[in-house]
Amino acid sequence: MPATRPTVFAIAAHPDDIEFMMGGTLLLLRDAGCELHYMTLSTGSLGSSVYSTAKTRRMRRAEAQEGAKRLGAEWHAPLAGDLEIFYDLRTLRRLAATVREVNPQILLTHSPMDYMEDHTNTCRLAVTAAFARGMPNYVTVPRRPPVSGEVTVYHALPHMLRDPLGRRVIAELFVDVEKVLPEKRAAAAAHRSQKEWLDVSQGMDSYLTTIESFSSEVGRASRRFRHAEGWRRHLAAGFCSEGADPLRKVLGKRCVRNAAYDRQTV
Repeated sequence: MPATRPTVFAIAAHPDDIEFMMGGTLLLLRDAGCELHYMTLSTGSLGSSVYSTAKTRRMRRAEAQEGAKRLGAEWHAPLAGDLEIFYDLRTLRRLAATVREVNPQILLTHSPMDYMEDHTNTCRLAVTAAFARGMPNYVTVPRRPPVSGEVTVYHALPHMLRDPLGRRVIAELFVDVEKVLPEKRAAAAAHRSQKEWLDVSQGMDSYLTTIESFSSEVGRASRRFRHAEGWRRHLAAGFCSEGADPLRKVLGKRCVRNAAYDRQTV
């Protein structure tokens, strides 16, 4: 990998969240020569209406490993079960250890506000773990030495493109994923157990069709691309230099800034 290409760490809550919200962007970053890392904090243990927790956990682990492989990313083991992702010291110390091991320059995670607490708590944990990456007195589990250098944190758009109160969330950046949409679908298809579960629990007629409909809706919002993923940058303080935007730097014309973003009020 060229030395100028950043290392990328995608951190999400559940197996399939990365493919659903971030998969296209990761595939483009892979094609640009970036090193990719993939971690979901939950095992996905409650994601079935048919199988036991233990069997569901085993199935979803294998599916997540396959999804990471299809994205070209290194898989990292989860830390908790479904609905057990809490913003607590134990989880934070463990995640911070992995962030130090990976030492990413780009960190992709959930929206700060999303429809369920697993997503929101994952976002908070990922942001704090990145913030603590260089603090010598912050002890991780297992112990890992602090790391230096910048990391730019990007937040994916929330589920249904709205915050928990139903207000529309506007993307700062749009990434054109049409080129890699078939590969994104193939990576998502690794999560075979989720088609059945989402049909039962959330009334989704087709898991893969929903993913494509989402990227189409974001593409329309961009007024430029047919299929897109949207991102917002975390404030730079404590993470990177003001104005740092390695996602745009790496992806070039496939990543554009939303001119309307600075005018939004929510």
